[in-house]
Amino acid sequence: MGDFLKQFKFFGLVLGLLSIIIIYFMYNALKPKERLPVYQPSMVNPELVDSTLHDTKKYHTIANFELINQNGDTITEKDYENSIYIADFFFTTCPSICPIMTKNMAEIQGSILEDKDIRLLSHSVTPKIDSVAQLKKYALEKGVIDTKWNLVTGDKKQIYELARKSYLAVKNDGDGGPFDMIHTENFMLIDKERRIRGFYDGTNTEEIEKLLEDLQILKRSYNN
Repeated sequence: MGDFLKQFKFFGLVLGLLSIIIIYFMYNALKPKERLPVYQPSMVNPELVDSTLHDTKKYHTIANFELINQNGDTITEKDYENSIYIADFFFTTCPSICPIMTKNMAEIQGSILEDKDIRLLSHSVTPKIDSVAQLKKYALEKGVIDTKWNLVTGDKKQIYELARKSYLAVKNDGDGGPFDMIHTENFMLIDKERRIRGFYDGTNTEEIEKLLEDLQILKRSYNN
């Protein structure tokens, strides 16, 4: 009788363990996968969107571009092909939000050093001042790693159009003239299809943590 009870108890434990395993796998199979939104102009604050794009509800992607980085190399959208990247807009002589943004971007750089799929892209909004030499000096001061992070300068009108019409990042158009300047604290998360997957305040530590979490969600979506 004692042996029978022991066998019954053992069988019960095994059955219970199998039940837990089955429930676990069923839960994971049925649980909705975390997915990031694909931002379209119609989903974004209209103040951040050029009037020509207000009614755009799908197919919005980052436009082609051709700019120059801190090493004097030409950087285009092809350099970010098949990459997830984080973009922002800054200038090297900014005394207010840019130092905080650059510090936070450098911390992001540190967290993605071993990940070949993720890169960074910072656009100067004062390209006349931010020459290649100035960007290189800034890059060395801030610990920019060339293989991970491009600081780019170039045609001001093109940069401003990218900010307003592609990245949906700023409230004013800017005419590309010598005296106007756009300014934004936004970091944008861009996927491999050049679509916007998130907006974050680049001066806010909690927002940076959220960006890093979303980055992993986006990465998993490709792994799956």
